[in-house]
Amino acid sequence: MSDKKVKVPEAGQWPDNLVVPAVLAGAVLTTAGFLMAFLMVGPVNGAALSSPELVGDVMVTNQQLLSQKIFYFHMPVAIVSFVALVFAAYYGIRFLMGRQQRFDTCSRVAMEIALLFVVFTMVTGDLWTRFEWGVWWTWEPRLTTYLILMLIVIAYFVLRNAVDDPERRAVFSGVISIIALVDVPICFMITRLIPSSVHPVVAREGGMAPDMVAAVMIIMAGMMLVAFGLYRLRFRQARLDERVQALKDQLEDY
Repeated sequence: MSDKKVKVPEAGQWPDNLVVPAVLAGAVLTTAGFLMAFLMVGPVNGAALSSPELVGDVMVTNQQLLSQKIFYFHMPVAIVSFVALVFAAYYGIRFLMGRQQRFDTCSRVAMEIALLFVVFTMVTGDLWTRFEWGVWWTWEPRLTTYLILMLIVIAYFVLRNAVDDPERRAVFSGVISIIALVDVPICFMITRLIPSSVHPVVAREGGMAPDMVAAVMIIMAGMMLVAFGLYRLRFRQARLDERVQALKDQLEDY
C-alpha cells in the first residue's frame, strides 16, 4: 500500500452554477434575434435585382428570402468559432508552459466547441453560396482559408486519437491549437486583403443598417452564452471522468 496521496481532479467549479441560466438566456436571445431578423429587418444591400437573373437554375428577380436570413446565423457562429479557438490556443499554451493536465482538458473541450461551430459555419456558408450564387462551393479566399481552418481542427482530433501516450498527445495537441489560432486572423482579414464579392466587408462598406447590426449582436450574444454553457457542461463531464480514473488509480495502489 502506498502512503502517497493521489491528487484527484475537482468534481466541479462555481461557473457550473451558471450553465442553466446561460443556456436559457442564450436560447431566448438567439430566438429573439431570429424573430427580429425575419420579421423586422429588411433585406441586405444587393438583395433587389435590377433585372431577372438565373440563380441555381431558377430565374429570380429578388433575393431577399431565406438566403438573406442565413447571414444572421452564419456570422455569429463564425465569430463564436473564432473565440473558441482563441481559448483553445490559450489553454494549449498554458499546458505547454506548466504541463498541467487541467489545461490540456480545457484546450480539448474548447476545440470540441470550436469544431461544432466551425461545422455550423461551413454548412450555413455553403447554403448562402448555393442560394445566392447557384453553386455549392467556390474557391473564394475566405471560404478557402476557413476550409483550411476546419481541416486543422479535424486534424487536432485525429492526432489525439492516434497518439497513446498522454503527455505526447497533450503536447502535440497544444501545438496544433496554436497553429489553428494562427489561421484565425488570416480568415478574418483575408477579404480586406483580397476583395471578394462573396464576402464583402459589410462593416466597412456600410452594408448593414442599424437594425441589422442589432439583430446580429443579439444573436451573437445568445450564441456566446450557449457556447459557454456547452463548454462548462462538457468540461465538467471530462473532469468527472478524470476524477473517476484518478480514484481507480488510487485504489489500485492499495
